[in-house]
Amino acid sequence: MSVAFGNFENSLKAASGDDAKLFAELRQAFVDSANRQLDLMTRSRCDANWHHSALRLHGIAASFGAISVMELADEASQGAPGDPVILRKLNAAITEILS
Repeated sequence: MSVAFGNFENSLKAASGDDAKLFAELRQAFVDSANRQLDLMTRSRCDANWHHSALRLHGIAASFGAISVMELADEASQGAPGDPVILRKLNAAITEILS
């Protein structure tokens, strides 16, 4: 299946059809995966680990069509490890998906 990356909700609907349970499971899978990478970024102390986790987060966001998280992950990948501003922005963007 080919889905244009645009909207997180639309991507989940395209993947889950009318199955509300699957929709919720996919949303939670995204949040869990994104939070795992965010946690790794929070603990990163070197450029390589930070960059790697930011790129993985970008990939996860891309696969779900979460554009805002993708953009923030790109911004993070070019920043310094442990940047508290980008970490707060990423956390807020991921948390917003649950609401």
